[in-house]
Amino acid sequence: MSRILIVEDERHLADGLRFNLEADEYDVAVVESGEAALSQITADSAVPDLVILDVMLPGMDGFAVASELRRTGFFVPILMLTARGRAEDVLKGFEAGADDYLPKPFELSILMARIRGLLRRKQWLLRSTGTSPTAPAADVFDFAGKTIDFTRLELRVGDKQLPLTLMEASLLRYLVQHEGTPVSRKTILENVWGLHEDTDTRAIDNFIVRLRKYIESEPSRPQHLQTVRGVGYRFVAEPSAAAGSSPTA
Repeated sequence: MSRILIVEDERHLADGLRFNLEADEYDVAVVESGEAALSQITADSAVPDLVILDVMLPGMDGFAVASELRRTGFFVPILMLTARGRAEDVLKGFEAGADDYLPKPFELSILMARIRGLLRRKQWLLRSTGTSPTAPAADVFDFAGKTIDFTRLELRVGDKQLPLTLMEASLLRYLVQHEGTPVSRKTILENVWGLHEDTDTRAIDNFIVRLRKYIESEPSRPQHLQTVRGVGYRFVAEPSAAAGSSPTA
Protein backbone atom coordinates (compact mmCIF):
# COMPACT_ATOMS: atom_id res chain seq x y z
CA MET A 1 0.00 0.00 0.00
CA SER A 2 1.48 3.34 -1.06
CA ARG A 3 1.89 6.01 1.61
CA ILE A 4 0.89 9.57 0.69
CA LEU A 5 1.50 12.70 2.74
CA ILE A 6 -0.85 15.64 2.10
CA VAL A 7 0.51 19.07 3.07
CA GLU A 8 -2.52 21.36 2.92
CA ASP A 9 -3.79 24.00 5.37
CA GLU A 10 -7.31 24.18 3.93
CA ARG A 11 -8.96 21.56 6.10
CA HIS A 12 -11.96 20.94 3.85
CA LEU A 13 -9.69 20.27 0.86
CA ALA A 14 -7.31 18.10 2.87
CA ASP A 15 -10.21 16.05 4.25
CA GLY A 16 -11.70 15.60 0.79
CA LEU A 17 -8.37 14.46 -0.65
CA ARG A 18 -7.83 12.08 2.23
CA PHE A 19 -11.30 10.55 1.85
CA ASN A 20 -10.85 9.91 -1.87
CA LEU A 21 -7.31 8.61 -1.57
CA GLU A 22 -8.21 6.24 1.26
CA ALA A 23 -11.14 5.02 -0.83
CA ASP A 24 -8.52 4.08 -3.43
CA GLU A 25 -6.66 2.16 -0.69
CA TYR A 26 -3.79 4.55 -0.16
CA ASP A 27 -2.32 5.05 3.32
CA VAL A 28 -2.76 8.79 3.89
CA ALA A 29 -1.42 11.28 6.45
CA VAL A 30 -2.22 15.00 6.59
CA VAL A 31 -0.23 17.93 7.98
CA GLU A 32 -1.11 21.61 7.76
CA SER A 33 2.27 23.35 7.50
CA GLY A 34 5.57 23.06 5.71
CA GLU A 35 7.46 22.82 8.99
CA ALA A 36 5.29 19.88 10.08
CA ALA A 37 5.86 18.17 6.73
CA LEU A 38 9.65 18.46 6.99
CA SER A 39 9.59 17.26 10.57
CA GLN A 40 7.49 14.21 9.73
CA ILE A 41 9.41 13.23 6.59
CA THR A 42 12.88 13.64 8.05
CA ALA A 43 12.03 11.99 11.39
CA ASP A 44 9.89 9.13 10.10
CA SER A 45 11.73 5.93 9.20
CA ALA A 46 8.98 5.17 6.68
CA VAL A 47 9.31 8.04 4.16
CA PRO A 48 6.09 8.55 2.16
CA ASP A 49 5.93 7.31 -1.41
CA LEU A 50 4.46 10.63 -2.57
CA VAL A 51 3.96 14.14 -1.19
CA ILE A 52 1.01 16.28 -2.29
CA LEU A 53 2.25 19.76 -1.46
CA ASP A 54 0.27 22.98 -1.50
CA VAL A 55 2.23 26.10 -2.40
CA MET A 56 0.39 28.61 -0.20
CA LEU A 57 1.07 27.44 3.35
CA PRO A 58 1.38 29.36 6.62
CA GLY A 59 5.03 30.00 7.47
CA MET A 60 7.27 28.03 5.12
CA ASP A 61 5.64 27.85 1.68
CA GLY A 62 5.61 24.85 -0.64
CA PHE A 63 8.54 26.09 -2.73
CA ALA A 64 10.73 26.27 0.38
CA VAL A 65 9.58 22.83 1.55
CA ALA A 66 10.43 21.21 -1.79
CA SER A 67 13.83 22.93 -1.90
CA GLU A 68 14.67 21.81 1.62
CA LEU A 69 13.68 18.21 0.94
CA ARG A 70 15.91 18.08 -2.14
CA ARG A 71 18.76 19.83 -0.32
CA THR A 72 18.72 17.26 2.48
CA GLY A 73 18.61 14.30 0.10
CA PHE A 74 14.93 13.33 0.16
CA PHE A 75 13.92 12.61 -3.44
CA VAL A 76 10.37 11.44 -2.74
CA PRO A 77 8.05 12.40 -5.66
CA ILE A 78 6.34 15.76 -5.10
CA LEU A 79 3.04 16.78 -6.69
CA MET A 80 2.62 20.50 -6.13
CA LEU A 81 -0.82 22.12 -5.88
CA THR A 82 -1.05 25.82 -6.62
CA ALA A 83 -3.75 28.42 -6.99
CA ARG A 84 -1.18 30.41 -8.96
CA GLY A 85 -1.14 28.86 -12.41
CA ARG A 86 1.21 31.37 -14.05
CA ALA A 87 4.05 29.88 -16.02
CA GLU A 88 6.56 31.62 -13.74
CA ASP A 89 5.10 29.83 -10.72
CA VAL A 90 5.12 26.47 -12.49
CA LEU A 91 8.81 26.94 -13.34
CA LYS A 92 9.54 28.04 -9.78
CA GLY A 93 7.96 24.82 -8.53
CA PHE A 94 10.04 22.68 -10.88
CA GLU A 95 13.15 24.60 -9.93
CA ALA A 96 12.42 23.94 -6.25
CA GLY A 97 12.27 20.21 -6.97
CA ALA A 98 8.63 19.39 -7.74
CA ASP A 99 8.02 16.49 -10.11
CA ASP A 100 4.58 17.59 -11.27
CA TYR A 101 2.10 20.39 -10.61
CA LEU A 102 -1.65 20.87 -10.71
CA PRO A 103 -3.38 24.27 -10.64
CA LYS A 104 -6.41 24.73 -8.38
CA PRO A 105 -9.25 24.11 -8.89
CA PHE A 106 -8.70 20.68 -10.42
CA GLU A 107 -10.73 17.66 -11.40
CA LEU A 108 -10.36 14.73 -9.01
CA SER A 109 -9.84 12.33 -11.93
CA ILE A 110 -6.89 14.43 -13.15
CA LEU A 111 -5.34 14.45 -9.67
CA MET A 112 -5.68 10.68 -9.36
CA ALA A 113 -4.11 10.17 -12.78
CA ARG A 114 -1.13 12.36 -11.83
CA ILE A 115 -0.71 10.44 -8.56
CA ARG A 116 -0.78 7.08 -10.28
CA GLY A 117 1.74 8.29 -12.86
CA LEU A 118 4.23 9.45 -10.23
CA LEU A 119 3.85 6.29 -8.15
CA ARG A 120 4.21 4.11 -11.25
CA ARG A 121 7.42 5.94 -12.15
CA LYS A 122 8.74 5.29 -8.64
CA GLN A 123 7.94 1.58 -8.93
CA TRP A 124 9.83 1.41 -12.23
CA LEU A 125 12.77 2.98 -10.44
CA LEU A 126 12.64 0.47 -7.59
CA ARG A 127 12.41 -2.48 -9.97
CA SER A 128 15.34 -1.20 -11.99
CA THR A 129 17.60 -1.52 -8.93
CA GLY A 130 16.72 -5.18 -8.42
CA THR A 131 16.80 -8.37 -10.44
CA SER A 132 13.17 -8.53 -11.43
CA PRO A 133 12.68 -9.86 -14.98
CA THR A 134 10.04 -7.16 -15.45
CA ALA A 135 12.49 -4.35 -14.71
CA PRO A 136 12.81 -1.83 -17.57
CA ALA A 137 15.91 -1.93 -19.71
CA ALA A 138 18.72 0.34 -18.58
CA ASP A 139 18.38 3.85 -20.00
CA VAL A 140 21.83 5.37 -19.64
CA PHE A 141 24.12 7.77 -21.45
CA ASP A 142 27.90 7.65 -20.99
CA PHE A 143 30.21 10.55 -21.76
CA ALA A 144 33.63 11.74 -20.63
CA GLY A 145 33.82 9.30 -17.72
CA LYS A 146 30.33 10.18 -16.53
CA THR A 147 27.04 8.28 -16.70
CA ILE A 148 23.51 9.66 -16.68
CA ASP A 149 21.11 6.92 -15.61
CA PHE A 150 17.70 8.18 -16.67
CA THR A 151 15.93 5.16 -15.16
CA ARG A 152 17.41 5.61 -11.71
CA LEU A 153 17.39 9.44 -11.96
CA GLU A 154 21.07 9.42 -11.11
CA LEU A 155 24.33 10.92 -12.35
CA ARG A 156 27.50 8.95 -11.70
CA VAL A 157 30.81 10.81 -11.75
CA GLY A 158 33.70 8.57 -10.73
CA ASP A 159 32.73 6.93 -7.45
CA LYS A 160 30.11 9.60 -6.67
CA GLN A 161 26.41 9.08 -7.27
CA LEU A 162 24.30 12.23 -7.51
CA PRO A 163 20.50 11.98 -7.45
CA LEU A 164 18.56 13.98 -10.03
CA THR A 165 15.06 15.35 -9.87
CA LEU A 166 12.72 14.35 -12.67
CA MET A 167 12.97 17.83 -14.17
CA GLU A 168 16.78 17.83 -14.06
CA ALA A 169 16.83 14.45 -15.78
CA SER A 170 14.26 15.58 -18.35
CA LEU A 171 16.30 18.66 -19.25
CA LEU A 172 19.50 16.62 -19.54
CA ARG A 173 17.74 14.05 -21.70
CA TYR A 174 16.45 16.71 -24.09
CA LEU A 175 19.88 18.32 -24.45
CA VAL A 176 21.56 14.94 -24.93
CA GLN A 177 19.02 14.00 -27.60
CA HIS A 178 19.99 17.19 -29.46
CA GLU A 179 23.72 16.85 -28.85
CA GLY A 180 25.79 19.47 -30.64
CA THR A 181 22.74 21.51 -31.65
CA PRO A 182 21.97 24.89 -30.06
CA VAL A 183 18.62 24.70 -28.28
CA SER A 184 16.73 27.89 -27.47
CA ARG A 185 15.26 28.62 -24.06
CA LYS A 186 11.81 28.91 -25.67
CA THR A 187 12.21 25.42 -27.15
CA ILE A 188 13.16 24.04 -23.74
CA LEU A 189 10.12 25.70 -22.16
CA GLU A 190 7.83 24.11 -24.73
CA ASN A 191 9.37 20.65 -25.02
CA VAL A 192 10.60 19.95 -21.50
CA TRP A 193 8.15 21.87 -19.32
CA GLY A 194 5.20 21.97 -21.70
CA LEU A 195 4.76 25.75 -21.41
CA HIS A 196 3.57 27.48 -24.57
CA GLU A 197 3.50 31.10 -23.50
CA ASP A 198 5.94 33.93 -23.07
CA THR A 199 7.53 33.76 -19.64
CA ASP A 200 10.72 34.50 -17.77
CA THR A 201 13.42 32.03 -18.77
CA ARG A 202 15.72 32.61 -15.79
CA ALA A 203 14.53 29.34 -14.22
CA ILE A 204 16.15 27.49 -17.13
CA ASP A 205 19.41 29.36 -16.53
CA ASN A 206 19.27 28.34 -12.87
CA PHE A 207 18.76 24.70 -13.86
CA ILE A 208 21.80 24.88 -16.13
CA VAL A 209 23.92 26.42 -13.37
CA ARG A 210 22.95 23.57 -11.04
CA LEU A 211 23.59 20.88 -13.66
CA ARG A 212 26.99 22.37 -14.44
CA LYS A 213 27.95 21.92 -10.79
CA TYR A 214 27.18 18.22 -11.20
CA ILE A 215 28.81 17.65 -14.58
CA GLU A 216 31.57 20.16 -15.21
CA SER A 217 35.10 19.95 -13.80
CA GLU A 218 35.11 23.76 -13.81
CA PRO A 219 31.50 25.02 -13.75
CA SER A 220 32.65 28.56 -14.55
CA ARG A 221 34.29 27.24 -17.75
CA PRO A 222 31.69 24.75 -19.02
CA GLN A 223 32.76 22.22 -21.62
CA HIS A 224 29.62 20.04 -21.84
CA LEU A 225 26.71 22.41 -21.10
CA GLN A 226 27.73 25.32 -23.27
CA THR A 227 26.01 28.68 -23.58
CA VAL A 228 25.23 29.77 -27.13
CA ARG A 229 24.92 33.53 -26.83
CA GLY A 230 21.66 34.94 -28.08
CA VAL A 231 20.16 31.46 -28.47
CA GLY A 232 20.31 29.15 -25.48
CA TYR A 233 22.37 26.08 -24.71
CA ARG A 234 24.17 23.21 -26.39
CA PHE A 235 25.29 19.85 -24.98
CA VAL A 236 28.63 18.49 -26.15
CA ALA A 237 29.63 15.02 -24.96
CA GLU A 238 33.26 15.15 -26.13
CA PRO A 239 34.36 18.80 -26.40
CA SER A 240 37.77 17.97 -27.87
CA ALA A 241 36.08 16.12 -30.74
CA ALA A 242 33.57 18.88 -31.51
CA ALA A 243 35.10 20.56 -34.53
CA GLY A 244 34.68 24.33 -34.52
CA SER A 245 33.08 24.33 -31.10
CA SER A 246 34.18 27.05 -28.71
CA PRO A 247 32.48 26.80 -25.31
CA THR A 248 31.28 29.94 -23.63
CA ALA A 249 30.23 30.44 -20.05
